[in-house]
Amino acid sequence: MAAGQTGTAAGPSPGAGAGDESGTTAGIGTGTGTGAATGTGTEAGAGAGTGTATTAGTGTGTGTTAGTGTGTEARAGAAAGTATGAPTGAEGSEGGAPAPPPGPAEAFDALYGRTAPALTRQTYLLTGRRALALEAVERAFHQAWHHWPEVATDPDPVGWVRAAAYEYALSPWHQLRRAHRHPDKPPAEPADRILLEAMLALPTIHRRTVLLYDGVGLDLPDTAAETEASTPTAAGRLLHAHADLADRIPELADVPPEKQSALLRDRLTSLRPAVRLEPRPAALVRASGERRARRWTRAAVGLTALIAAASAYTATTAPTEYEPPMAPGANVSGVPPHSGPQRVTEESKALHDKLRAHPAAGPARLTPRTE
Repeated sequence: MAAGQTGTAAGPSPGAGAGDESGTTAGIGTGTGTGAATGTGTEAGAGAGTGTATTAGTGTGTGTTAGTGTGTEARAGAAAGTATGAPTGAEGSEGGAPAPPPGPAEAFDALYGRTAPALTRQTYLLTGRRALALEAVERAFHQAWHHWPEVATDPDPVGWVRAAAYEYALSPWHQLRRAHRHPDKPPAEPADRILLEAMLALPTIHRRTVLLYDGVGLDLPDTAAETEASTPTAAGRLLHAHADLADRIPELADVPPEKQSALLRDRLTSLRPAVRLEPRPAALVRASGERRARRWTRAAVGLTALIAAASAYTATTAPTEYEPPMAPGANVSGVPPHSGPQRVTEESKALHDKLRAHPAAGPARLTPRTE
């Protein structure tokens, strides 16, 4: 049938019966455009669906409304009309093809926008430092963007980024940095201040376990897996942490142990820091991560070139044959030390004078004697 025409076709049983042959006037579907058809029964449902699917314009049709009969043909017509009548414009001309999946940058930005604010708050509860919390979150997303194929296919990308942020935030090397040596201003509410101080007083691994189980809401096996411990070990850490927190938080000590987790979850969720925890936009974090990766790449290439140049210089200037070194001097024993001239004694002086006074000692000894 030519485009823009309208056709009419009748189904095999245009009656009012029930079952597979009951697609009468209730199953009539109407569509406009290429291949539009109007009919009853099987042909009506298919005609309505086909007419809607091939509409090159807005892709609207009455297949959904028309396919309301009680027979199989009417239901098929309604389904075809509904499924193919939704796309509009170019999508309708392509037969309702699905939209392409988002690229890596769009997926990263979506993950960052969904998890960065909550992750910044969690790292603040771990450290009590705003600058360190923001730095830990950005560094974790830098690693995620650098390993994006791995993160994108991970069953829990949020957990991947959270583990990286926690590891960086709890690194003991930050104690050597002056900017992160002391916590920030405590919260204004006394209850929030007591809670934050009690959390920071816990050991690092207990603090992380409490935050994952009570703050984030993970179950005990997942908490144990993220803290790299067995489930009984994680349970023991949690019990010890709850006991320490109950000693420092009065309202936590007044509730039974089975209700402490729920109270802690409410308190950690409602805690209001005294500083603003606003992460930077995703595009800036992604760009800074790329710049950081480029700097490290250039540094690695420069160091490699320096090592290669030093190796080449050493190979060029090194001697080509063995030159034995000069033997060092050896000490000779048995030689008396040099002590200078001997002291003249009286006997030596007398002998000296006698030799000078003897006639043979003067010029006469050179005069030949005549006899």
